[in-house]
Amino acid sequence: MHVTQMGEGPPLVLLHQAPRSWDEFREFIPLVAAEHRVVAMDMVGFGASVKVPGPQSIELYARGVHEVLAALGISDVDVLGHHTGALVALEVAAASGANESDAHIGHLVLSSCPFTGPERRARPADKDGVDCADRRDDGSHLMTLWNKRFPYYPSPRGPLLDRFLRDALTFGIDPAEGHRACDRYRIEDRIGLITSPTLLTGASDDPFAMPNLPPLRKHLTGAASVRVHVVDGGTVALFEDKAAEIAGPVKEFLRDA
Repeated sequence: MHVTQMGEGPPLVLLHQAPRSWDEFREFIPLVAAEHRVVAMDMVGFGASVKVPGPQSIELYARGVHEVLAALGISDVDVLGHHTGALVALEVAAASGANESDAHIGHLVLSSCPFTGPERRARPADKDGVDCADRRDDGSHLMTLWNKRFPYYPSPRGPLLDRFLRDALTFGIDPAEGHRACDRYRIEDRIGLITSPTLLTGASDDPFAMPNLPPLRKHLTGAASVRVHVVDGGTVALFEDKAAEIAGPVKEFLRDA
């Protein structure tokens, strides 16, 4: 497992969206490392971490998080995840205590979290999803991946899409598998187990995530408290493009909740 760390203080683990890596938080990390020991990991199957065959699962990704925390000797931790990483963060908190070595989850930040209930699982599989592209000898899949993400990224898009493509093309990764894992996850069986104070964050210009805020808020019935914050002008690339705007409410939540 590949881990990047910075700072001292209460541990905060960061979990990226699929098919990204810790690099998604490159701008965000220094903004919170003044107050926290930041642990930004490549989840199982992504980045420089171990690759595993599909089908993958949110539960597999979450178990990888707990094992990394145990290896680092971290017994109490705050967890932040973005998109797929948010669903993993939710499962990390729901599964905490399943093993004696599991870390206790303090605060939970769910950024642009999917809501993968029965309605989503009932939809036919999307064979033309945003990260679906058959690898071709002529390299045309590079433009396919670029063009599918293009409408959802802020200008200037080039530098951000370069970073996305680098992660999506990492050896051993199927860029779409993380989204399939989301689709398979039974959130309705797990979200009620969350007891941690929870911050739900959204990005106003992220059409994939904004509709999920109301059902997430509705079903977080066991959480000690729930806050909601929406970053105006935020997109799928929230943590690269709006690092300062999201760092402020996150730090305030971790101090006060």
